[in-house]
Amino acid sequence: MKKLRWGLIGCGDIAKKRVAPALRDLPNCDFVAVNRMQHELAEPFAREFGARKWHRTWQELIDDNEVDAIYIATPVYLHCEQAIYAAHSGKHVLCEKPMGMDTLECDRMIAACRTSNVTLDVAYYRHFYPVIERIKEIVDSGEIGKVVFAQINAFEYFNPQPTERRYWFLKKELAGGGPMFDFGCHRIEALMNILGPITFVHGFIDKLVFKREVEDTGTAFFRFESGPNAVLNVTHATFESQDTLDIFGTEGSIHVPLLNAGVMTIKTGSTEHTETHLPHANIHQPHIDDFTQAVLNGREPAVGGDIGREVNRIEEEIFK
Repeated sequence: MKKLRWGLIGCGDIAKKRVAPALRDLPNCDFVAVNRMQHELAEPFAREFGARKWHRTWQELIDDNEVDAIYIATPVYLHCEQAIYAAHSGKHVLCEKPMGMDTLECDRMIAACRTSNVTLDVAYYRHFYPVIERIKEIVDSGEIGKVVFAQINAFEYFNPQPTERRYWFLKKELAGGGPMFDFGCHRIEALMNILGPITFVHGFIDKLVFKREVEDTGTAFFRFESGPNAVLNVTHATFESQDTLDIFGTEGSIHVPLLNAGVMTIKTGSTEHTETHLPHANIHQPHIDDFTQAVLNGREPAVGGDIGREVNRIEEEIFK
């Protein structure tokens, strides 16, 4: 079997839990090398997940002739520089979200990859959730009539101290924004995937509880080209966690109480039933597999740079 040879830049929580295991386990992937900011920890990480090499700098990893594709799992402010360097080195790029700090960075990344004829993808892995595919099927079939309104709540209490490793998420120059930018972007991609292009955006970005550089709470209002309106609520400040998706149509509705769990209730007329569409045990793996197949087979990936840029554009409108 032909394999894509991978290098991983960044070995934080997501890389450890999901990305590295996928690169190790997928039969069409050859996990070659890693790099991390704390370079002394790169070797034990590589040995744990079966990578053959560990590089002191990310530039050395990208320059490695045994590497065909780069997974960028670093803080957002590094994405653009690393993606452009990789593209100019002839390496394909799968970049963590958000794609860049702004649309100008996204444009530079897209241009570099197109000029170098390499594939660019952004890690919006919920695009591959079976429950999302099922919702699209129901919406497109007209089973719940014309969609009128959708709402997503994404609540996750998060208040790290300055000494904690994940504190960088609260530094605007490193992360770009708070929960609306960090995980709100996932929900924007999901809404676009289900309902299509967004034509109107308005947002409220607030620091309601914490004194920090980035927002702790945000609400965004959307209007879609296909007709419906939607609301996205995100926060780092509530005790209760939520990960909900509700869609209301003229003849029924869809309710997902926990998007990551894949259980949904469909109501039409006087009937109501529940379906379960579980995500993959490693929720990053289907996305990495799609990207790998796209490169090996010479096709476009499902979540290319244009989608990543559009999410960034909408985020900019929200933060206005």
